[in-house]
Amino acid sequence: MESQESILRFDKYWLILQRRWVPALGIFFTVFFISLFAASLKKPSYVAEGKLLFQRINTTSSLTGVGTEIGKLEPVVQDKSNPLNTEAEVLLSIPVLENTIDRLKLKDSKGAPLKPKEFLKGLTVNDIQKTDVLKVSYKDTNPESSAQVVNTLMAVYLENNVSSNRAQAVAARKFIEKQVPQAELVVRQAEAELARFKEKNKVIALQEEANKAIEVIGELQKQISADQSQIADVKAQSQAIRAQLSMNSQQAVAMTSLSQSAGVQDILKEVQQLESQLAARRSILQDTHPEIISLESKLEALKGILQQRVGKVVGPRQPEVNNNLQVGELQQQLTAELVRLESSRLGLTSKVTALSNLQAAYRQRLNTLPRLEEQQRQLERKVQAAQSTYSLLLQKLQESRIAENQNLGNARIISKAQVPEEPISSPTVSYLSAGLLGILASLATIYLLEARDKSIKTVDEAKQLLGLTLLGVIPSLNKSKKTTCGNQESELTHRLFVRDTPRSPISESFRMLRANLKFTSADKELKVIVVTSSVPKEGKSTVAANLAIAMAQRERRVLLVDGDLHRPVQHHIWDLPNTPGLSNVIVGQAEIWSAIVQVMDNLDVLTSGVVPPSPASLLDSKRMAGLMENFAANYDSVIIDAPSLTVAADAATLGQMADGVLLVVRPGVVDSVNAAFAKELLEKSGQNVLGQVANAVLPQNLSLSYYYFTEEYNTQEQESDIINESAKSVK
Repeated sequence: MESQESILRFDKYWLILQRRWVPALGIFFTVFFISLFAASLKKPSYVAEGKLLFQRINTTSSLTGVGTEIGKLEPVVQDKSNPLNTEAEVLLSIPVLENTIDRLKLKDSKGAPLKPKEFLKGLTVNDIQKTDVLKVSYKDTNPESSAQVVNTLMAVYLENNVSSNRAQAVAARKFIEKQVPQAELVVRQAEAELARFKEKNKVIALQEEANKAIEVIGELQKQISADQSQIADVKAQSQAIRAQLSMNSQQAVAMTSLSQSAGVQDILKEVQQLESQLAARRSILQDTHPEIISLESKLEALKGILQQRVGKVVGPRQPEVNNNLQVGELQQQLTAELVRLESSRLGLTSKVTALSNLQAAYRQRLNTLPRLEEQQRQLERKVQAAQSTYSLLLQKLQESRIAENQNLGNARIISKAQVPEEPISSPTVSYLSAGLLGILASLATIYLLEARDKSIKTVDEAKQLLGLTLLGVIPSLNKSKKTTCGNQESELTHRLFVRDTPRSPISESFRMLRANLKFTSADKELKVIVVTSSVPKEGKSTVAANLAIAMAQRERRVLLVDGDLHRPVQHHIWDLPNTPGLSNVIVGQAEIWSAIVQVMDNLDVLTSGVVPPSPASLLDSKRMAGLMENFAANYDSVIIDAPSLTVAADAATLGQMADGVLLVVRPGVVDSVNAAFAKELLEKSGQNVLGQVANAVLPQNLSLSYYYFTEEYNTQEQESDIINESAKSVK
């Protein structure tokens, strides 16, 4: 499929070349000789060449280990660019060129300083494949000047390369010098923040503190458990003693204090003696006796004193004690033991509380340790990062100072330009250049002529533009002659080839057209066919006449009607009088059978008649429709020669009354605009377009050999070939 498309494309170009070879050849020789003449007037040019070797990494930098990235040859876009191309662009940059021009004092033809644009015309910089070498060439009419320019340009580039690399080192050093104080300040701030954090949170070693806190909490828990057990023991003993004494610990303490108080005991003894005396006197005396009353008064006074002394001993909040203020030795021991146990319990309880508080404090500290540890790590990371940045800046500052003072160029001259001895121009080059220019000018001429020429030039163009089935290709009368455009007509016009030269290729092409029409409509017989064209001078009348002859030769009754009431031609072709004719029959001036003339066996012709003032009104009448039905009823085939579609709409009118329309296309006469208009008119009017016929086709306008262009061949064999080819064409 691809090979077929390439063949068709080549064939198309070959046809264009066949049409335009005369002007193309004229332009070629004109440009060729002008180029040779211009080349002979030029002074000989000399080219000097020099070479620069580039290193990926600077040698000095690789030895010192400092500034290795400065001037390193690496492309910015990986796998898409060559760093040598970048250096070539630097060589061709305006500053380098201007510096070279200033050093050499280069002048143009007018004596003014040479401009970089003019300088670039003679300068060439390209890389040598698979090497790290750039070749610098300069073309000039002066051989010494060409070599001098190349050497100076390379020297300027090397100076620029070194200064550019050093400028990078200087810029880096200045930038780092500005950053070092800031980095040092950041380090100090980070260290101070870490110190404040440790001081505020009393942090020394958080991990050790956490381990120690866990150990202390465990020990405290053991002590608390032991003390709580001891408190339980003390409580049990205390409860047993209180049960024996029937008093609580406070009462026991009070009784012990009272029993050990001499003042209380002395008053108590006096009270006891007075009570004994009062009891003895009551046995003798009555209660109203003055002595009894006096003893009772003394007793009350002593009890008041006792009460006061008891209050002094036990305090204002004295617990309730029994009236027995004198206890025995055992009771005193139990009371003392109860007091001791209560004191032990209180002490142990206070101890457990203190230990619990201490344990809670340790637990609280232990819970805060992860957060403190995280904050400490963050602060330490900030300190470490600041210190690393500061150390790196100090290191880079020293490296930049060293790199600033070392040679950082990564290119060197490996071949200086030598003064050329021979010019580059030679007769062969001049001829080749002139020939190339001539070919380009010829191609441009062909392109312009083809672009301006809107006519349909080949059969393929007609097929592509109109999109209609190609039913026949009628060759030109003489394949050495071309058809002419405009008002001129070729030898092909108005010739009855099928009758006069039955064995010619043109006659066979009409027979093939007849066969193709037969295969066009297999279901319905085509009896009335309208033959028209896009524009005049396409040979539609000749096609209609010869097609009618070809049909008549098949022993079919055929009527050829000249329906072109604008510029009738059929009476000239058949050498017949034009009156009476179709127009006379329509208006009733003549009978139909008197107007029809038999020109050969099975073929009758009806000429147009007198040209009326309004042909469209005659053709679009009921009288014409009736005539068409009469023609179809009395003849096997009716061929109507209609006017061109761009001249009048008569062909569309007649097509509505016919079985189909046959469009004649003549390459070289009709243009694409009129052909497109004709196609649109046929589509909008709803015509049954049978196909198109390419008329008066020259051999050079055929992309493929549609037919055999031989003078004589066997008619019987060709007839069978025509039928087979027709079937294929219709399919």
